[in-house]
Amino acid sequence: MAFELFTKVALQEDFPKYHLHRGDIATVVEHHPVTQGEDGYSLEVFNAIGETIAVLVVSESQIEPLMRNEVLRIRVLDEAV
Repeated sequence: MAFELFTKVALQEDFPKYHLHRGDIATVVEHHPVTQGEDGYSLEVFNAIGETIAVLVVSESQIEPLMRNEVLRIRVLDEAV
């Protein structure tokens, strides 16, 4: 498992269904191991005040770890989810 539970990660691509963009931050809440192919993860995405706005399942290649030289910023969600 590349990502431990409750680790914060960045999305590697846009997820239009959830109004999420590459670089948005999510929290790993479940690991979905597979015997062949790529492991998956359930992610929970929160707004700036800590309310859940989305829960989605992604493959390991669709997320990346946060880095020390990155800075978080706020953006307005395109549409209420």
